[in-house]
Amino acid sequence: MQNLPKNKKIILFDGVCNLCNSAVQFVIRHDKKDVFRFVALQSELGQDILNHIGINPKNIDSIILYEPGIAYYYKSQAAIEIARNLGGFWHFGTIFRIIPTPIANQLYDYVAKNRYKWYGKKESCMMPTPELKSKFL
Repeated sequence: MQNLPKNKKIILFDGVCNLCNSAVQFVIRHDKKDVFRFVALQSELGQDILNHIGINPKNIDSIILYEPGIAYYYKSQAAIEIARNLGGFWHFGTIFRIIPTPIANQLYDYVAKNRYKWYGKKESCMMPTPELKSKFL
């Protein structure tokens, strides 16, 4: 975990999920301050980060926002923190904090459970274009 960028927030995502890949592309387009870096949960680094923060990789079907040495967020809290860090109009996504976390996570879990059925799945993790390669760890 020594080689992780200290000044970046790391989004761990399901690299074969079409919905998750679309969400990553959305964040990349709106990350004007270059806050985020991305790691597929299926990658060796993704598995190392999960082990480091104490999350069983077999039980995860969520996006995770990891701030090295500071904190991590998952499920609905990760989505809200990502919106907060995008700033601008997207900062209004933090209004969802008024929804109690257990309820927000139930909704999140419902979408996560059905994401492959609704949005499909890739055979392998996406390969970033040369222009985006620096965004992925």
